[in-house]
Parts: sequence; structure tokens; C-alpha cells
Amino acid sequence: MSKINLLLLCGGGSAEHDISLMSANYFETSLAKSEQFCVLRVELDKFGQYRTAAGDDCELTNSREIRFRDESKAPWPVDYVIPCIHGYPGETGDIQSYFNLIQLPYFGCESEASSNCFNKITAKMWFSALGIPNTPYIFLNQFDDAAIEQTQAALALWGSIFVKAASQGSSVGCYKVDDSDKVAGVLKDAFGYAPYVIVEKTIKARELEVAVYEYNGEVVATVPGEIICDTNTFYTFDEKYAKNSKARTDVVAQHVSAEISEQIRAYAIKAFKGMKLRHLSRIDFFLTADNEILLNEINTFPGSTPISMFPKMLQNHGHDFTEYLSLVINSQITAKS
Repeated sequence: MSKINLLLLCGGGSAEHDISLMSANYFETSLAKSEQFCVLRVELDKFGQYRTAAGDDCELTNSREIRFRDESKAPWPVDYVIPCIHGYPGETGDIQSYFNLIQLPYFGCESEASSNCFNKITAKMWFSALGIPNTPYIFLNQFDDAAIEQTQAALALWGSIFVKAASQGSSVGCYKVDDSDKVAGVLKDAFGYAPYVIVEKTIKARELEVAVYEYNGEVVATVPGEIICDTNTFYTFDEKYAKNSKARTDVVAQHVSAEISEQIRAYAIKAFKGMKLRHLSRIDFFLTADNEILLNEINTFPGSTPISMFPKMLQNHGHDFTEYLSLVINSQITAKS
């Protein structure tokens, strides 16, 4: 069997660029365990320029090949691509649209599903339409006095709120607000990250995560894992990735009844199928003290860093990550041929 030329694309230039490189390390290590793949790792920077791990400037052409600026190097044909990019342009669906245009098969959710999940407002509309409970919220489309008044009213009603840029990941542009005097400044900052902002009621709850993925034609949802943050904090960017983070992750959440676990998994599969996700996702929930389940968000390309939950939960469920990748890739290559 001839080897598959696999492009491992990482970076992207967003606030999550460096995290993407860490995730790419995990994919590269996993792919190296299989003799089936010939892997070329290419980093995409914030200026839209491509560079190989060896430092060669290149580009991905509409002929589905990597063309090098050094013309003495022969073009490298691409059979398949893994867009290991968190945030823009990977989880936003932008780069998937290009892959669709040039008919290059790729790993992960398709462009429309990625876009729908990445925009927090659009995603919540989908959750509600599918009948999946989620946190109360208001939507703001511009920074002005009316937006400040609406947000202050929400704070007065709910007691505590989260202000979030609608299209950012990894808690970038996300702020917990308990003081009305801070609303204007926080809104200004959030609108600096995105043209739309969502204001959510603060939920005092456990943060549970489910790995959902396709395996041999079936949609699999793992038992929930849990993020346990330091006292009086939420899961910020630094709490997720800083070396001195005090947050803890449990691959299997403790003291969750079988009934609650099964309901969370059922909601996760319903969201995965209903929003037409593909291959993988990490779906995050809140579980309140009175066992109310609320869908928080969906990550269409979850992190695969040393502390990330998705690969750990997949492994805990009994599946090997390299075998899982091979199954997905081969099924697509076979379907295309």
C-alpha cells in the first residue's frame, strides 16, 4: 500500500497560535506510530504565510500540493490535511472552505458546522432549537450606551455575569463581572475581540466535558470528565495552559450519578448529530448543585496538549488515538477514490 501524503497544518496566527503548535506535537507523535503516513508539518502565520518545520517558505496551491519558494525543490502532493488550528482560521470554518473549494479531504468538522459552533450566539440558538438546555443570555451587536444599560440590567437581574466576545476560543475575550461600574470597560474590551458580544448569567456549577467522536461509523460520547478550577476562578486562558496553573482535570468526573452521566452523553450526541459535526469535538457542560444540566460550548477542534482532555478521554474510553486517526483518514481516502 502506498503511503498517504499528509499535511499537518498548524498555527494560524490567532491568540491560540502557540497552543496549536503544542497540539500539533501530539498529532505528529501519534501519526509517527503508523507507517502509513508521510507527514509534512507546515505552520501558518498571522500574515497567511506558510513555512515548513525545516524553515522552507511554501504555499498550499489549488492543485493540492505544497509548492516551495525555492524552485529547486519539487512540489509535494497533498492527499489529506489535518488543520490543527485552534481559533481562526481553523475552528471558524474559513480554512475548511478553501479545502472544500480545492477538493482536498481533511480531518475535522466541516466549514458550516465549525462556523456555527465557534460563534457563541449562533451556537446557543442551535442548542435551543435542538431542545438542549443552556445558560440564559443576551446578545449585543455594538458598543454603545444601550449595550451598557442592557448589560447592567442583566447584572442586576442575575447578580453576576460573564461577558464574552462571540467569536473567540480558549476563554480569550471572556470576563466575569460582579461590579456594575466595570461593565463599560469590560464591554469595550470584549468588542475589541469580536463585532458581537454575548452576556451570560453566571452559573455556579461543576464544569464537565465530554469527548464526542466518530469511530467505525458510530458516534461515541465518553463519560464526562471534569475541570476543577482554583477557588473563585473560572477556566481562563492561563488556567488552561500556564505551567503554574492550579486547575485540575479529572478524566472521569467523580460523584456523578449514572443517570446524570447518561443524560449529558445523550445531549452531547444530540448536539453532535444535530449540528452536523464530523470526526471529533469536545462538548462542555455545566452541572449545578441541583443537577441541572446546561450545555456551555462546543469545541470543534479540541486541544491535544499534555493537559488536554480530549485525547485522555478517548484513551480512557478504550480507543487508541493513532488507530482512531487511521480509521477516519482511510475512510475518507477510500470514499474519495
